[in-house]
Amino acid sequence: MVFNGLFILLGVFGGYYLNSVKDAIKGLQTTDQMLITKLQAIELLVAGTYLKRDDFNDVIKALFVKLDKIDEKLDAKADKSGCIAIHGRTS
Repeated sequence: MVFNGLFILLGVFGGYYLNSVKDAIKGLQTTDQMLITKLQAIELLVAGTYLKRDDFNDVIKALFVKLDKIDEKLDAKADKSGCIAIHGRTS
C-alpha cells in the first residue's frame, strides 16, 4: 500500500514536471517564432536599402567626369617654375 502511494505521488509529480516542461517549450517556440518574424522584417528592410548597381554606376560615372574636369584644369594651369623663370618672382 505504501509502495502504491509512493508510486502515485511519483506519477503525479512526474506528470506535473512534464506538463511544466511542455508549457515552457511551447512558450519558447512562440518566442522563437516572434523573433524569426522580426528578423525577417529587418532583413527585408536592410535588403531594400542596398545601393543598386545602376545607381552605383551612375555615381562612379559622375565622379570620373569631375575627376576628368579637374585633370583638364590642372593640365591647363601654368607651371610655376616657368612663371618664375619668366617673371623672376615667386608669388
